Amino acid sequence: MGALEVTVLYLILLLTTKVISKEEEWKSATATYTKETDGSIIRGGACGYGDIHKATYGKYSAGLSTKLFNKGSTCGGCFELRCVDHILWCLQGSPSVILTATDFCPPNYGLSADYGGWCNFPKEHFEMSEAAFAEIAERKADIVPVQYKRVKCERRGGIRFTMSGSSHFCQVLITNVGLDGEVVGVKVKGPKTGWIPMARNWGQNWQCNINLIGQPLSFEVTASSGRTLASYSVAPANWQFGQTYEGKQFK
Repeated sequence: MGALEVTVLYLILLLTTKVISKEEEWKSATATYTKETDGSIIRGGACGYGDIHKATYGKYSAGLSTKLFNKGSTCGGCFELRCVDHILWCLQGSPSVILTATDFCPPNYGLSADYGGWCNFPKEHFEMSEAAFAEIAERKADIVPVQYKRVKCERRGGIRFTMSGSSHFCQVLITNVGLDGEVVGVKVKGPKTGWIPMARNWGQNWQCNINLIGQPLSFEVTASSGRTLASYSVAPANWQFGQTYEGKQFK
């Protein structure tokens, strides 16, 4: 094997090692849970998902502290969590769960960050559903130390586009996004227009100040990895506000 081949092989091994180490990197945080009647979080809160069972996220959802929430850009992202370093509260073997970011856990600066102010900046904290929390720790626990890492989002079906707005503007809620889960850019297109950039309104609601009623709509979604996916003529010409349409999916 020549010097060039050895150099190329070394670079490949180096890059592979970096990718693996990045994927396996765990970070420290804390977690609590919120009590709901069926053990899950019903409303999607600050990400705009509404009923998160309809948004396919269900009990495996979480509210994120300010630092993790990142002004809503993390909405839809997936995290693997496991309870660690607490022999009394963590379940044996430190099982993990995969959660979707669906809400914001607001700070409470009137309380100490160590008791009650768990979502105060710059704390990294997850507010889980009771059902998901019970898969990694005892329900009796008040707060538990966890480790987390970002993981690929596994979704069934395509990206979903829920229409809203008025005759003055077009707004779309984007859910069920695979791969990164996070959406950083959206464009919309009708047969009478080119690709129109949409701005983030809040959470994963995106809008543009153009009347697109009566036109079949195509959407281009850009994930945080930089990958872009176009779904053509997702919404038919007779689309209605409140209706949801399914497009392609990141693979």
